[in-house]
Amino acid sequence: YHANLEVAPGNWPAKRILASAIRSLMENLCATDAPSEELLAIAAQVEESARRFADQPRMTNPPGVAEGSLVGGMEMFMDRSPLVGLANPMAPPLSLDPDIETRLVRGSVVFGNAYEGAPGCAHGGHVAAVFDEALGMACMFSGGPGMTGEISIRYRKPTPIHVPLRVEARFDKMEGRKIYTSGELYSEERLLATSTGLFISIDRSKFTELRKDQLRREADLEA
Repeated sequence: YHANLEVAPGNWPAKRILASAIRSLMENLCATDAPSEELLAIAAQVEESARRFADQPRMTNPPGVAEGSLVGGMEMFMDRSPLVGLANPMAPPLSLDPDIETRLVRGSVVFGNAYEGAPGCAHGGHVAAVFDEALGMACMFSGGPGMTGEISIRYRKPTPIHVPLRVEARFDKMEGRKIYTSGELYSEERLLATSTGLFISIDRSKFTELRKDQLRREADLEA
């Protein structure tokens, strides 16, 4: 698992560096009190970078998958993930480590300024996204991938930003195509939130259909 995450083909190592720089930009932007002149000057630089990207070739066959719940059915390269993707600046990033022997997924995350909801606390939607990713990855212990059917979360304590957090998720049982998982989020030993998930097992051929649908939509937009 870790080898698949650490080995990045082609230009992906460079994408990871750029994504990290963008995360720093987001973190500073959410906390800055810089004067308008400085903000506008930086905005012009960012717009110029965006224009340079617009002239670059687009990926036609992205590697791997962007969601942890699908790792049982596709290549495990997840750099595009909005939660764990090292090449996606939206990702905090969340780090997840599935343990085959204990059938447990353990993870860690630190939410920065860009994820703040209540003062000093991570937005509940981002906490929900972490659970969706971790519980989804636990589906791999059922023997195959699953897609989210239902996620239930109980917020017990406020989730602080700028504090190391750990998440645990497990595969509980399977009934037909229904995969049941559960998990917890902690700050040290303090329980912050709990979650249960229902995922629907899908055939691996479905991924091919989803990718074809994506390519058709993109072709229609370009036309």
